Amino acid sequence: MKTENRKTEIVRVAAHLFKEKGYSAVTMRDLAKTMGIKAASLYNHIESKQSILQDIIVSIAEEFTQGMSSILAESSNSIDKLNKIISLHVTIASKNADGMAALNTDWMHLEDKLNYYLDLRNSYEENFRKIIQAGIDNNEIKNENVEVILFSLLSTLRSLYLWIPKKENLNEAQLASSLSHILIKGINT
Repeated sequence: MKTENRKTEIVRVAAHLFKEKGYSAVTMRDLAKTMGIKAASLYNHIESKQSILQDIIVSIAEEFTQGMSSILAESSNSIDKLNKIISLHVTIASKNADGMAALNTDWMHLEDKLNYYLDLRNSYEENFRKIIQAGIDNNEIKNENVEVILFSLLSTLRSLYLWIPKKENLNEAQLASSLSHILIKGINT
């Protein structure tokens, strides 16, 4: 197993603190204390608290963008694409719940990278919207309001970071399958 370098460790610990306290409430001293080092030592590895937040959020947003690009490139139907989007969210939230918390709650603090992040998010949502619309057009999905469908799916998927850490022995594939069944097929018997 690859060992974690110091910068990666700082980013991981900061993401956890941001989730627990919120980005604005966390100081570099808090981070240093949690890591058991002096605050000045942090600057040997990172530029600022802002750069840590950017590393966390932008890397996750780019991961979602790359995943969506791969899904869009496939010649599968809309339902298969939606299943893959759900799996993408489960995978990312499972491996980085703390980072997902920052993505969902602290993105507005990005400063220099805010517009870049918003472009990634808007593009992701627009592609998600297009998949839903194609599903409606091809009679794979009920002809309902696309925005309501998108909101319903994203509300659940974006909040996985709250639920996943509470589950022991999480089986990502099983969770993705169950979520797909419920979110796409509904709960009717």
